[in-house]
Amino acid sequence: MEIRSVKWLDYYVISPLINEWWGGRQMSDKLPKLFFDHFKNTSFIAEKDGKIVGFLIGFLSQTYPEEAYIHFVGVHPDYRKHGIGKRLYNEFFNIVKKNGRNIVRCVTSPVNKVSIAFHTKMGVFDNLKLSHF
Repeated sequence: MEIRSVKWLDYYVISPLINEWWGGRQMSDKLPKLFFDHFKNTSFIAEKDGKIVGFLIGFLSQTYPEEAYIHFVGVHPDYRKHGIGKRLYNEFFNIVKKNGRNIVRCVTSPVNKVSIAFHTKMGVFDNLKLSHF
């Protein structure tokens, strides 16, 4: 599996998959194309055999110089529990550290128990904000 930075064309592959990956929840509108244009250095794609199996969209805060933010993360349902989310987060954490950031914030839905458990395991629960989508 390869982890690489996003390309603007990745939006057209990922956007139609998001609702499917979220079990039919309408989530694709939460991920605008501009993120693929403006956050290439802090957003990543996981590929296996040329197929996108995961992604992380994040950025460095312009307001708070010590903070970074993870906006959206997804892993194809068939590839969950294979460490892809962890690898994507670690790639983001490495970039964050290189840029002198020491706080990572993220958001998830209170109904997404799997996400809450994952974030707790990754050690970002203290900075996790629960939000209704």
